[in-house]
Amino acid sequence: MKINYPDGRIFNSPSKPSLHTTNAKKKLIFGDRGMTLEEEINESNKYYRSHEVAVIYKKPTPIQIVKVDYPKRSRAVIKEAYFRQASTTDYNGVYNGYYVDFEAKETKNKNTFPLKNFHQHQIDHLRMCQKQGGICFVIIKYVTLKRYFVMPADDLFEHWDAQKHEGAKSIQLKDIVDCSIEIQANYDPTLPYIDAIQQLIESGKKKK
Repeated sequence: MKINYPDGRIFNSPSKPSLHTTNAKKKLIFGDRGMTLEEEINESNKYYRSHEVAVIYKKPTPIQIVKVDYPKRSRAVIKEAYFRQASTTDYNGVYNGYYVDFEAKETKNKNTFPLKNFHQHQIDHLRMCQKQGGICFVIIKYVTLKRYFVMPADDLFEHWDAQKHEGAKSIQLKDIVDCSIEIQANYDPTLPYIDAIQQLIESGKKKK
């Protein structure tokens, strides 16, 4: 099946690895921390669900089917499809009675985080969720520095709005450090971001 990304790139489904290859790859991932941010969050979510801490999932990317063959009357085969741009954020779910909604981004930059990594529809969605009492934020990973930050949505909105009025194209690392909760990669869970969510909840109670 041919699947195309919104930017024109073609998704090639990897061949199924042997059992030996799969085990070797798993050991490599956990050994050198070579996981992407998405993989780290997904592994963490599995841990949180299995330990009944939180129920949070990655939202599926919508696919637009453009070509279907019917080799048999009772069976349809998708021949070509496109990954459509997601209309909201990456993750949502429930933690301790609170609705949680967040985006996950990573960069290889060392001192800045490009605002172009976000989209207006994601900002709008986070604003709406937060107005309804949701806990909203973004997890930012500096790949080269191996540092992780949970930035509250309010601070993201501030930088996003500054982009329009002041022409800012990125967020400085020092600003992210000042307004965010830094978390450390671990083993179980791989990325303990729930601790940061609890801090956001507690800080919100204090403000009230």
